[in-house]
Amino acid sequence: MTRTGLTLLIALVTGVSFAQLPESLRFEVATIKPATPEEIQAGVSGMKTGHGRVTATDVTLKRCIIGSFHIGPNQIVGGPDWLDSDRFHIEAKSEQPTDDDAALDAMLRNLLADRFHLAVHREIRTMSALALEVGKKGPKLEPGDGGEAVTDAGRGQMKIRNESMDDFAERLARMTDLPVVNKTGLSGVFNLKLLWAPGDDRRKPDDPPTLFTAIQEQLGLRLTSGKSPVPVLVIDHAERPGEN
Repeated sequence: MTRTGLTLLIALVTGVSFAQLPESLRFEVATIKPATPEEIQAGVSGMKTGHGRVTATDVTLKRCIIGSFHIGPNQIVGGPDWLDSDRFHIEAKSEQPTDDDAALDAMLRNLLADRFHLAVHREIRTMSALALEVGKKGPKLEPGDGGEAVTDAGRGQMKIRNESMDDFAERLARMTDLPVVNKTGLSGVFNLKLLWAPGDDRRKPDDPPTLFTAIQEQLGLRLTSGKSPVPVLVIDHAERPGEN
């Protein structure tokens, strides 16, 4: 296990609540409004962060939790029945512009605690999961330079600079039906390029491979299924936000 993974495991087992953060890590101004039926019908949904701002369009509370707590959708346990159905628009701005993703994530977690009265705790549960491992022929990974992490990702493709295997496993957990646990034993950061056919898009022999095959062929890694201890986020309480 990497040092990062060990630190995370200790934090999870001891029940550290990431909603309890310094008062300074809060947005100066924030509005949260329910999405209208017309906006939901338009099908434009997503989150953007940067320069001290978070803009979330037509998103669920579950989507905000996934992004701010850096956890896969299958690692969220409990919560109200509207957690993944009610949709909101969120506009938030910090006092000072910042591109520090960790700080913006912390501000968003505090915003969810303030406005949605979100309360959570972490646990380790043994459950069905995918293990990210090194393939039989060894990894095909380009070492990163340790600089800024950069992500260019879209449907069926990603180009990433300076990402750890823990972070890559977390990313894969958002794209698969099961949690993903990093068992590569690889430390440091890497530059990753991956091209695959998302979902059922592979219809011809010359189409890109499936995600599982692409990971093997292009990165020299593999995903195997089994039972594994997995960190989960348990939703203890959440409420719909009041009027801004």
